[in-house]
Amino acid sequence: MISTKRTVSVYLGVAFVFGFAVLSGYSIKCWECRSDGDPKCADPFDNTSFPITDCSHKPQREHLPGLESTMCRKIRQKVNGEWRFIRSCAFLGEPGVGNDERYCIHRSGTYNIHVEYCTCRKKDGCNHAGVVAPQWANLGGLLGLGYFLSRVWSSR
Repeated sequence: MISTKRTVSVYLGVAFVFGFAVLSGYSIKCWECRSDGDPKCADPFDNTSFPITDCSHKPQREHLPGLESTMCRKIRQKVNGEWRFIRSCAFLGEPGVGNDERYCIHRSGTYNIHVEYCTCRKKDGCNHAGVVAPQWANLGGLLGLGYFLSRVWSSR
């Protein structure tokens, strides 16, 4: 018959392996809103009234077959002196300018039109897609449990 210590060791070992196998996420989450529909979408942004959207659930666009949304975009446009803001998942583009997400692309046109495109993918909300990584809180809890159980059994 297997001892209790050995059984607990096996369970802790299996839990330890599963702790490293947990995916922290591959999709990006973005805010989706338009300031012409809700003024809280403008800057300064008040995200308390908007749910964050998981872009992996966005349907593919017919005119962009096979592309998935992997970035977030904020568009700030001035038309006839009025600023409008559009926040959404992005299917195309490059994050920032020269891959530096601190900068946006600016375009100006005739008739008092100005547009800024800010695209990012560093973190959710303006956004980061994770990779396979250990969940440190789970591992810490398992190690703490293992230490506690070893102290309890060694005192018997």
